[in-house]
Amino acid sequence: MQIGVRQARVRALLNALFQAGLQAVNPAHAVRRAVKRAGDLLQLGPRRYDLRRFDRVVAVGAGKASAGMAAALEAILRDRLESGLVVVKYGHAVPTRRIEVQEAGHPVPDQAGRRAAGRLLRFVADLSSKDLLFVLLSGGASSLLPVPWPGLTLFDKQRTTQLLLRSGARIQDINAVRKHLSAIKGGRLAAATKASVVSLILSDVPGDQLGAIGSGPTAPDATTYRDAVAVLHGHGLWERVPARVRACLERGRMKRRGCPETPKPGASLFRRVQNHLIGNNKALVGAVARAAQHAGLKPLILSTTLTGEASEAAKVFSAIAREVVERDRPVSRPCCVIAGGELTVSVRGSGRGGRAQEFALAAAMEIDGLPRVWVAALGTDGTDGPTDAAGAVVDGQTAARARRLGLDPGYALRCNDAYPLFKKLHAHIMTGPTGTNVNDLYLLIAL
Repeated sequence: MQIGVRQARVRALLNALFQAGLQAVNPAHAVRRAVKRAGDLLQLGPRRYDLRRFDRVVAVGAGKASAGMAAALEAILRDRLESGLVVVKYGHAVPTRRIEVQEAGHPVPDQAGRRAAGRLLRFVADLSSKDLLFVLLSGGASSLLPVPWPGLTLFDKQRTTQLLLRSGARIQDINAVRKHLSAIKGGRLAAATKASVVSLILSDVPGDQLGAIGSGPTAPDATTYRDAVAVLHGHGLWERVPARVRACLERGRMKRRGCPETPKPGASLFRRVQNHLIGNNKALVGAVARAAQHAGLKPLILSTTLTGEASEAAKVFSAIAREVVERDRPVSRPCCVIAGGELTVSVRGSGRGGRAQEFALAAAMEIDGLPRVWVAALGTDGTDGPTDAAGAVVDGQTAARARRLGLDPGYALRCNDAYPLFKKLHAHIMTGPTGTNVNDLYLLIAL
């Protein structure tokens, strides 16, 4: 088979696998699977809600998939839904009828998000105990709902978020800090309303901890001010975050007046809150495995909770590739090794890229020279880091092709500058906004 033809066929295969996975976590489909209506009765898992018991039924939410979730909920509730507001990342809006969609900044919060989150908080505060509030949450909600705790500014949160993102901190640790700088995260949205709350949640967090998805605005928060302080110290950021952030966290840690803790597990307010997980990375990876098998590949699911440094995880994938090529283990060709999760990048340079592209670049160097092996990585939301690429695909010749063009893959990796290298190699995976977000997908194909 000619190399060009083989590359085109592998690209088509990868696209088919990606689409199968994305279809499995389509937010509208997930809502329709989770919420069943028969007249005035709603069934969500084992729980039933009689719409006749409520004066008003409304919806709010945030995240990259929340607009698609809102449109699906509108179709189910029809005229029983009064109104609502969801906040999405720029470019991720979809048409809705009763629920207003606002766009805002992600991953660094902006003034548009600040204004929308303030409106959302006032909206839920006006509800009574006779109302039913749907909360639609997906990945990205943390950045899209920036309501700084009194005494803090949006700049304080922006600066702190930027430093944490560049530090390589786990999403759970980032959220532990953000919850304690916010008037809406860490269960505080649920505390701000008297309504009965039903949260529909599309998870972008390995392990699906409800308190970590979108920083858990309707979930109990097991983290504390002390934990938030420890995260900043542990990543060498305590002296670099704004003074107001340090003062806020210190007041909370010392249990000073005006700085209450986030609502904890067992708090009575959560008796009127029901959190329903409707989709996650496990569903995505399972669908990809089934599609790979249908295409004649032997699928091997490595993990759905992959974490750690992107470049280090790429070494593990590459070591598996060598085992497959040289020893036909842990699975023989033709095969597809699959993993999902959320890797991190400790930013050292000033380049452009994202964790999926960083993973792919590191893998390209590790599999250099291996025949008939491809490694691909993409963010399921369609945007990897602050770029327009979902990710990238590489093979055993990628590093050599880069060097022939005068590019230095090692230097690009050290500078966190994968994007321009992959652009010149035409190695990017471009999907545009997918309307969903359930972490990242990592694939190894050996033919």
